[in-house]
Amino acid sequence: AWAVYLIECADGRVYTGIARDPERRYAQHVAGKGARFTRSNHPRKLLGWVWVESRGDALRLEMAWKGLPREQRIASLHADPG
Repeated sequence: AWAVYLIECADGRVYTGIARDPERRYAQHVAGKGARFTRSNHPRKLLGWVWVESRGDALRLEMAWKGLPREQRIASLHADPG
């Protein structure tokens, strides 16, 4: 399974990414070994993640969420999938 995760950065922006282990990936972002965006916008908090079945599903959801405003991304994270 893959996860689509959200990280709140120190400047208030939200980073969206995918990983098989979102907590480990968050630790990489904090250590400066994540994406270029989180190297220049220090991660403050892992907001959470949702599980999907495949990498393709994760990539599609990630792109859909990246097209949403910050508040809608966070709301999507907590939305009932059913």
